Amino acid sequence: MSALRVGVIGLGVISRFYLAALENVPGVELAAVCDHQAELLREFEGRVGCFTDHRAMLAAGGLDAVVVTVPNDLHLAICRDALRAGLPVCVEKPLALRASEGAELAALAAERRVPLFTAFHRRYNAAVRELCRALEGAAPVRSVTARYFELIEEHVGRDRWYLDPERCGGGCVADNGPNAYDLLRLLAGPMGLDAAEVVRDGHGVDRHAVLELSGAGGVRGQIELDWSYPGELKDVAVELADGSVLRADLLAGHDGFKQSLWHEYEGIVTAFAGLLASHGAGDDASHGATDDPTDDERGPDGVDALRVVEAAYRAERAEVRG
Repeated sequence: MSALRVGVIGLGVISRFYLAALENVPGVELAAVCDHQAELLREFEGRVGCFTDHRAMLAAGGLDAVVVTVPNDLHLAICRDALRAGLPVCVEKPLALRASEGAELAALAAERRVPLFTAFHRRYNAAVRELCRALEGAAPVRSVTARYFELIEEHVGRDRWYLDPERCGGGCVADNGPNAYDLLRLLAGPMGLDAAEVVRDGHGVDRHAVLELSGAGGVRGQIELDWSYPGELKDVAVELADGSVLRADLLAGHDGFKQSLWHEYEGIVTAFAGLLASHGAGDDASHGATDDPTDDERGPDGVDALRVVEAAYRAERAEVRG
């Protein structure tokens, strides 16, 4: 049984979680890395293929799939090139900067019959998985609230592009909003935006936001985002029709900043490998996947999340004009 050969494009702050997962998840292996900063490739030299241009990596062959974890403004071009090369793509959220770009990639993937997987890591959190199990057979969901608080400067490290709205696509709404919305969708189904309150700093970066949403059957959703929080808080609360409330603390049992991400990214890689196995990628269809991917795990809808982000910014602009 051969392992899926995966290339990682982008060696920024998030890449370490993918690289660790590729070592720990059975049936996958790191086969190549790419970053335009040559110094970041040195630790991989002699172990895997090293490239400073993703097109050279794609042209070299020898890969079954790629992980794209580059600044948000580069997602469209790199994912497009990989899909055109016939390679399945796991792309870090958000799928692209705009919904139209995400729709373009989704259409290309469907046309080429190549998997396109948007990585929403919080859905693989152990507490979230436990909450999903608790909801099975429970009363209908009435509302879901997701809170996503952190001090963004502690997260970005050398990746200062997070604080550049042109590269990030915005601020907390553009970058954390998709993860928070995916939790609402996972727990209560797709929703549309009803209202948004967005607060920006002196540099024009949105640092705080509250999004109000609703879905089928009158279910309500709320997303609270904060990029200036002293520390880290990530949780979700589900109110049921019988008045009971179920909660999940996404950071429980994971001491230290960003420590929960290690197991969440293992979940991403496991789900992506399962998706590829269902498509018969590589030489052996099993590839060590432990479970068949659910419909959501066949590529959570990154386009839907982008639509919510765009709606929030439109609501903000309308409020300013009003």
